[in-house]
Amino acid sequence: MAGKLPVYRLIVLLPLLIGVVLVMYPLFWMVSSSFKSYDEIFGAVWNLPSEWLFSNYATAWTKGIGNYFMNSVIVTVSTIAGVVIIASLCAYGLSRFRFRYSKTLFMFVLGGMMLDPQVCLVPLYKLLQNLNIHNTYFALILPYIAFRLSIAVLLIRSYFLGIPKEIEESATIDGCSVFRTYLNIFLPMSLPIIMTTIILTSYYAWNEFLFSIIFIDSDKYRTIPAGLMNFKDALSTDWGVLLAGLVISSMPLIILFIFMQKYFIQGMSEGSVKG
Repeated sequence: MAGKLPVYRLIVLLPLLIGVVLVMYPLFWMVSSSFKSYDEIFGAVWNLPSEWLFSNYATAWTKGIGNYFMNSVIVTVSTIAGVVIIASLCAYGLSRFRFRYSKTLFMFVLGGMMLDPQVCLVPLYKLLQNLNIHNTYFALILPYIAFRLSIAVLLIRSYFLGIPKEIEESATIDGCSVFRTYLNIFLPMSLPIIMTTIILTSYYAWNEFLFSIIFIDSDKYRTIPAGLMNFKDALSTDWGVLLAGLVISSMPLIILFIFMQKYFIQGMSEGSVKG
């Protein structure tokens, strides 16, 4: 048995190592190429930069990445706040209260997961124009919140169902109102699934492209995915600067996931679908 153990570990680790290489190498190539000149990117594709051009990052930032970055931060943070607040309140009501059409209402909320954003482009565009919020931050924040609520409610409700009712009953005996029970007990106890929701929502809002190019017309409100389109010209593109912009745009999510991965794994495992 002892002799077979290393072979078994190798069989298990080999696919994992291959997966790590397939995921990490494109990221490594993007980072290394972002420090190269235009000629070196095409002339020495697989080599490290002969001269590390940190100026590519300064150029990318001054060409608009700085403004796009702040717009993405505003939109993403607002979307996360809206999704967490609305979804957790909805999930609390659907998990702790039983009324005649509670299951029907829950199925109605889940129906949003079957609605493809592309199908809603034309009516949503008209609606934003009628509300006079086209080409504003709200033109992105409100649709992002709407399209992420269904999955967020599903995850948080499933986690809430795993919290013992005795805790809620004890809080009621101690004089806690319904809202205080939600705010002071359920939210702190559900930190892993809240963090999971934050990660999933931030990934969607930060990288969303279709709405950001259709609902936003000016560079003043443009986010990073749409703003990077301005870095690519029809005849020539400074690929070093463009890759530097891609690195800047990807780093916040990478850092966020690194610091919150334990909550993400715990939330997904403990928040498996119940009820």
